[in-house]
Amino acid sequence: MTSRLLLLHALLLLFAAVGVDGRRRAPPSLEFHHRFSARLRGWADARGHELPGGWPPPGGAAYVAALAGHDRHRALAAADHPPLTFSEGNATLKVSNLGFLHYALVTVGTPGHTFMVALDTGSDLFWLPCQCDGCPPPASGASGSASFYIPSMSSTSQAVPCNSDFCDHRKDCSTTSSCPYKMVYVSADTSSSGFLVEDVLYLSTEDNHPQILKAQIMFGCGQVQTGSFLDAAAPNGLFGLGIDMISVPSILAHKGLTSDSFSMCFGRDGIGRISFGDQGSSDQEETPLDINQKHPTYAITITGITVGTEPMDLEFSTIFDTGTTFTYLADPAYTYITQSFHTQVRANRHAADTRIPFEYCYDLSSSEARIQTPGVSFRTVGGSLFPVIDLGQVISIQQHEYVYCLAIVKSTKLNIIGRMYIISYCLSSELKQYHVFMYEL
Repeated sequence: MTSRLLLLHALLLLFAAVGVDGRRRAPPSLEFHHRFSARLRGWADARGHELPGGWPPPGGAAYVAALAGHDRHRALAAADHPPLTFSEGNATLKVSNLGFLHYALVTVGTPGHTFMVALDTGSDLFWLPCQCDGCPPPASGASGSASFYIPSMSSTSQAVPCNSDFCDHRKDCSTTSSCPYKMVYVSADTSSSGFLVEDVLYLSTEDNHPQILKAQIMFGCGQVQTGSFLDAAAPNGLFGLGIDMISVPSILAHKGLTSDSFSMCFGRDGIGRISFGDQGSSDQEETPLDINQKHPTYAITITGITVGTEPMDLEFSTIFDTGTTFTYLADPAYTYITQSFHTQVRANRHAADTRIPFEYCYDLSSSEARIQTPGVSFRTVGGSLFPVIDLGQVISIQQHEYVYCLAIVKSTKLNIIGRMYIISYCLSSELKQYHVFMYEL
């Protein structure tokens, strides 16, 4: 509990100090754009769009601030409403000992209580631990925060009735007057169940005169968690950012508080940002989403893969999921990438190790921090390229012994591009269009 308390205080300090700082119908889409590249700099300079003080060098605070400022300016010019973010700040942070996921601080209820929640584009529902039996102690310790969300302690909390349009489990309402929910996740035996509540979420405008807003939203009061939620992942709850109408971005847009969009960025240093109503940049390349009307997700079609100098036309659908750490690919994509990667690596392959989920790992000498690897890029419908910035993971086998692994896990069915392969990208959606902006920190 002490380590979690220190972690939450560290997050509060980070979010206070790192403020990295209309609706129209269109076909669903996913867009790619490289930020601060030579091409974009040339494009901006040619049009007189120079940054005050010049282009900042990658990696520093000025660089991140310039990115955030550019995105905010674009959003304010394009949207009817200023973008919104959480009242505690727009910063997100990767927490390695909590599932390697990105977390943010959210405040709900009256009086407000603060929770550190995992951010997940692979699901829709926002839920908090609530009178939870058998669950690990949530991270707590922020001023005014609670270990669990307790509806009776919030004067603005009310149960969602079974006749609500948001209630998908009406057939299970016989023993309760409130609407039950159950979310089952891709991770083995991982789920959250409880009942739906309505309460206020505290947000802040992202403009020159920030104001605190209270948005009435629906979320899950989680009574039973299983699987990964019992180990480390999302001890304070999970914030679904999916496309369905129960997700917070959809609720905010439906209430007219923001345009129907949000963006989420992932820095190489583990720090990112999130913004609701941010509509991205002006010169983005586009590829359509593969929409399943029964369960819409951020799925796109990959039409080709390049490993080093070896391109291959290969078509398959994949999901972008920030709630999954690694990338999971089924054949033939998995075999093509891993074998092409292996033939181009000049290093000793590590013997199979059941402790490691990756098949292709390579021994590191005492003087090596990583190995030379070929680049991997995905090509999407329309010809856009999505280069992976960081392909591998360094793993400690035993004291002073390390291996470098291609961080792709073989899947039997689903293809998922996880958070690690989205590092140095911004993901944004605009009315179920999905945009990805690429930049290196």
